[in-house]
Amino acid sequence: MTDGLFRPPVWIADGQPAQPPTPVELAARARAQLRLPNPALAANPAGEQLVNLPTWLWLSSGWGSVSATASVPGVSVTATATPVSVTWSMGDGNTVTCQGAGTAFRPGTEPKAPSPDCGHTYRTSSAGQTGQAFPVTATVHWTVTWSGAGQSGTFPDMTTTGNSTFRVAEARALNIGGG
Repeated sequence: MTDGLFRPPVWIADGQPAQPPTPVELAARARAQLRLPNPALAANPAGEQLVNLPTWLWLSSGWGSVSATASVPGVSVTATATPVSVTWSMGDGNTVTCQGAGTAFRPGTEPKAPSPDCGHTYRTSSAGQTGQAFPVTATVHWTVTWSGAGQSGTFPDMTTTGNSTFRVAEARALNIGGG
């Protein structure tokens, strides 16, 4: 069973007093119940990117704190996962690490302006790639803390990953005038 309400059985030998789980054990249960969202990748220009034009990067979902609580009578411990950064693997050999979800491009913004906090500029076309597109991956890095029963601590960081493909075209100008 894998739902968030499942609690594994605890076997107690005959004649032994039942020992409640420690706060650290409850914290591990709470961490196991965390359901981190998968990031949804977004970029501008929408559709096809262009060589030498800044690409804005952001997550349209999958960014925000998530908590889960594990309890036994009289004791509760809560684990909280907080996103701290996202690392984009751009498919062209470059990576970009951003300290937030990125800023969504808004209509009316100068198309040649770089993103204020999360972007990349492709220098080559994706024409030679499989499917004529670069495989792009965004990995969100989460810090996981816990607290309860007068104690607190930190777990090893967790990650979630989202994938997409970006087609990158090269615009060429043709001068057919005589001057």
